Amino acid sequence: MELLYPMVISAVAVLATLVYASYLDIKDRRVPFKTWYPMLIVGIPASVWLLYLKTGNFSLIAGYLSLIVSFFYANYLDSHEPGEPFKFEYLAVTIALPVLAWLVLPATFSVTLVPWYVMFTGIFAYFSYTSYKQKPEGKIKPKKKRHESNIEEVLSRWYFILIVIILAITSVLMLFSGNWGAPALFVLLPAVFCGVFYLFGRMHLFGGADAWALIFISFCVPTFPFTPLLGNTPLGFLAFSVLINALLLNLVAPICIFAINIMRGNRAPLMYMFFGFPVKGDTIQQEWGFVMEEFEERKGTVSRKFIGFWDSIKRMYEGKGRVYTKDLREHPEEFTAELAIYKKAGTVWISYAVPFIIPITAGLITAIVFGDFLLAIMRLFVSGA
Repeated sequence: MELLYPMVISAVAVLATLVYASYLDIKDRRVPFKTWYPMLIVGIPASVWLLYLKTGNFSLIAGYLSLIVSFFYANYLDSHEPGEPFKFEYLAVTIALPVLAWLVLPATFSVTLVPWYVMFTGIFAYFSYTSYKQKPEGKIKPKKKRHESNIEEVLSRWYFILIVIILAITSVLMLFSGNWGAPALFVLLPAVFCGVFYLFGRMHLFGGADAWALIFISFCVPTFPFTPLLGNTPLGFLAFSVLINALLLNLVAPICIFAINIMRGNRAPLMYMFFGFPVKGDTIQQEWGFVMEEFEERKGTVSRKFIGFWDSIKRMYEGKGRVYTKDLREHPEEFTAELAIYKKAGTVWISYAVPFIIPITAGLITAIVFGDFLLAIMRLFVSGA
């Protein structure tokens, strides 16, 4: 069994960080971005060390770093507040690394990579300029603000798809050109995997801390530290196995919630029985979760209905219209009408609020030790057929 010492060191740092992040998420339902620094400080150099030991290919190392820096810079653009000084040096580093990776350091120069680099630079340069020129909301004329908000919101939310596509395509080109060869998967797989979860986080379809946890696992432990007990996966991409194991482990919670609802005599449409439970309306501020019902009061009578699946997805995407019990607790003055009607209703169904970062942490441990659960199940069925 080959032991990859850089990945062992990185896995320890990642696991320690995830355990602490899980504690924060349970305690405050919030994980500050600085929480991830320890795993990044250890994990990224460890991954560079691994790539150097395995390939000695500085072009590939630059490509790996350009992938990571692209995500960090996109996050900087997303979080940059209008009116704050803009750090163009971040942009300089972001567009310099692909030059080294694709055009300068490779053994053979490929002209087909030039247009991809031009597009990569142009996209980031454009959004850097718009972020730099953006004015605080108070200084924007209302009509202009409304006109620009729709266009800018769509562009700022979706432009990173193009960046991810470019990173993926250039990785494929470097793979088949022989400049990177098979190790190009160290860039290709994380680009696609992390791109999906970054966008999920931006669209509010996935918790921000959960998305960053999976992204940083992909960066810091791109492959298994050693052969797991259930055998290697075809591509050896650890983060995907972590996600699969986390999803399978997370299935335990809905099953348990359904069983508890049955035992307690709680009744609701079948889907809601797996994902939520009723709480007392006058103590809802002490609970954790999202409200799953809508209420309306007419002539002293309270009517209620469950929020539909697609309506819930729409509210998640728009980032509004969902009532979180944490907001009821921390900003009760903004929800006086809701709190009053919840008390009149007597009970309110809320979704369970186990932070997904806990299954992610368990998924990391099980993936490293045992391997991919889904792959093992598939192998079991195939061997038994």
